[in-house]
Amino acid sequence: MTALLRPVRRQRGLTLEQLAQQTGLTKSYLSKIERGQSTPSIAVALKVARALDVEVGRLFSTEAAQEKITVDRAATRKGEGARYRMLAPSLLGKSMSPFIVRPTDRVSDDPHPEHAGQEFVFVHAGRVELDYGDQTITLGPGDSAYFDASVSHKIRAVGAKAAEVVVVAQTEPR
Repeated sequence: MTALLRPVRRQRGLTLEQLAQQTGLTKSYLSKIERGQSTPSIAVALKVARALDVEVGRLFSTEAAQEKITVDRAATRKGEGARYRMLAPSLLGKSMSPFIVRPTDRVSDDPHPEHAGQEFVFVHAGRVELDYGDQTITLGPGDSAYFDASVSHKIRAVGAKAAEVVVVAQTEPR
């Protein structure tokens, strides 16, 4: 965790003092963790991960922590037929979550389609209907929508051609 905490914190734009306020830990203790002078308990690691909005496992990962860019090559994609595919899964400290979505002609039965933050949808191929609150909006190739994600929203493919949509979800700052 020591090698990864500082880069994640910095990518989040947080100072040690701000992280200390969010976790209830002291600035000096967090500094010792970052410098490898103290090893956090699991409970502390969970608090820090929650405050940074990353999986606790990412803080213990052996992957390079200094990465500022991740490239997703089409030729190396796995699970091409998957309905949802996360992009940039290895980049630490993301404030956005990008996905490629291949919606079906059925609306998802997710009981909680709303979430904090904002969302951007760009239709790459096909046509889709976006149910947003009490509105239904039809989008075609090249069309996009940017919206408050706290309002219920669902997407489905319409027409004969398979749809592919780029979705970027952003969570509200803490």
